[in-house]
Amino acid sequence: MKPPYEITSSILKLITSISEKIGEVNANLLNKPSPKLRKQNRIKTIHSSLRIEGNTLTVEQITALIENKRVIGPKKDVVEVLNTIKIYENLDTYKPFNEKSFLKAHKNLMENLIEDAGKYRKQSVGIVKGAKIEHVAPPFGNLPYLMKDLFKYLKKSDEIELIKSCVFHYEMEFIHPFLDGNGRIGRLWQTLILMEKYPIFEFLPFETLISNDQEKYYKALAESDKSGKSTKFIEYMLGVIDMSISELLNFNNRTLNEKDRLEYFVSLNKIKFTRKDYMVIFKDISSATASRDLKKGTELKVFEKIGELNKTIYKLITTYTN
Repeated sequence: MKPPYEITSSILKLITSISEKIGEVNANLLNKPSPKLRKQNRIKTIHSSLRIEGNTLTVEQITALIENKRVIGPKKDVVEVLNTIKIYENLDTYKPFNEKSFLKAHKNLMENLIEDAGKYRKQSVGIVKGAKIEHVAPPFGNLPYLMKDLFKYLKKSDEIELIKSCVFHYEMEFIHPFLDGNGRIGRLWQTLILMEKYPIFEFLPFETLISNDQEKYYKALAESDKSGKSTKFIEYMLGVIDMSISELLNFNNRTLNEKDRLEYFVSLNKIKFTRKDYMVIFKDISSATASRDLKKGTELKVFEKIGELNKTIYKLITTYTN
């Protein structure tokens, strides 16, 4: 049975906006981030998702763990980060429309943190905030049927991935199938569903925006609970996705120096190009800055310069193959 939600004018506008931005991302080849940007975004995603759940490790500490260095911090927090690093290093091994893969991901995510990692809960739970019970999850006896129905919706529905990913995220949080780790597995699974259609979501840290204003995230969940349908949550999550893609498109040279720009451009594997092509990728730099970058790239034997003046083209010598 299709989970209850409505397609509002707000949802339609957001889908249009996101689709246009994804088209721009693909046109500018931003769907192949440089190794440096991939690493930065992965660290942001891990830090943000775990911070929402109360993890105290800093970006610097998470970076150290990714680089196999030792850090001092609460054992539980370190284990959470190490588990999450493994998950994100092996994203391509999980199948978003497969329930067994979902359980395997939870097991890997919560290993050495809870006893029943990878297994649906065997007791009733409620979500308490302060002295108030915010949400009473469905009885544990219903979980196998509810989750099977949810995965059936994922596989059979002809709804677009942008909607399906939000619906799955909300419905899974409502069902609350695990004793712990529901929030992080829900956000992870939405990423995996989106990656099936749009590979850029592997490196798009939209969880940072959730983490920066968690109250809006919980408010959207609560409003959907109250209305009995996921419409408000879909609107919220699509807004977050839209904003995160905007940030990617605005990235350009805002935080990049000459070395970073050259590294990023090489990762795009454009074999032959002009200065104008280079400036399409880095929209905010001047023609003089672009010329200096390309001169430096030629000196470093990254590019070969062919021709002169307005007939100049550049040929890529170094290619990025990862």
